[in-house]
Amino acid sequence: MSDLEPLDPTYVADVLSRPPFVTIDGVINVRDLGSYPTDSGLGEITRPRFLFRSAELSSITERGEQQLKALGVTKVFDLRSDTEILKYNSPQPQIDGVEITRAPVFQTEDYSPEMMAKRYQLYASGKTEAFMELYSQILDHGGPAFGTILRHLRDNPEVGCLFHCTAGKDRTGIIAAILLKLAGVDNDAIAEDYALTRVGREPAREKILARLSKEPLFASNNEAALNMFTCRHETMRAFLTLLQDKYGGVEAYLKQYVNLSDDDIRQIRQNILVSAAPRPELST
Repeated sequence: MSDLEPLDPTYVADVLSRPPFVTIDGVINVRDLGSYPTDSGLGEITRPRFLFRSAELSSITERGEQQLKALGVTKVFDLRSDTEILKYNSPQPQIDGVEITRAPVFQTEDYSPEMMAKRYQLYASGKTEAFMELYSQILDHGGPAFGTILRHLRDNPEVGCLFHCTAGKDRTGIIAAILLKLAGVDNDAIAEDYALTRVGREPAREKILARLSKEPLFASNNEAALNMFTCRHETMRAFLTLLQDKYGGVEAYLKQYVNLSDDDIRQIRQNILVSAAPRPELST
């Protein structure tokens, strides 16, 4: 099936009902970054029910708020810009017992008409090379925002948290990849997590297209609009190569762009890993 065609609703419902997807009513593209095997050599996995990623929370329902808190999430990081929140009239909700911290990757000045036109042109191509240029922009600008999340993880190992942007694909996908890579998760598994947004965004397909139709570039070009939301395995694999070749790997990036020390990095890795539960022995 084409990357741009709607997915079969039965297939979507089935995938969304199983891990790593999590149900939060009113929020799409929610998944748990826990239970991934790592290369630590100690049989460790990423901690379940500790790190979650999603799209924006603006339409979360009362039931969704209860589901969020039932997951143990008491901290949320919003990677969106002020410009986006105003443009889409999607303010962050107030959720009793959940602290929400703004951590925008891009600032208002990054949303000039000229810069947005260029960014949309790159998205509209759907080409891996274009996404690498966009993802370089996210890495170059995202140090302070990512640092807010990473320092929280360093200092609060028992506080479940969720991070999100608008659709939960690009900025969210980059920090998710950074965290999984830091934990020692295999590149293919990181690419698979990224590609799951193809299913996770499907319930909001019409809402996404309606928003983009207000942009001149996408108004009469659905294919260009949907290219913006492609999330292929090979795109994430290319990003991980970019992270290594251009930025020196995840630890070098965190030191240079996020100003983390070796001790910070070790503590964060320790906090997001747990020992895998041993398999029960078979009775004889």
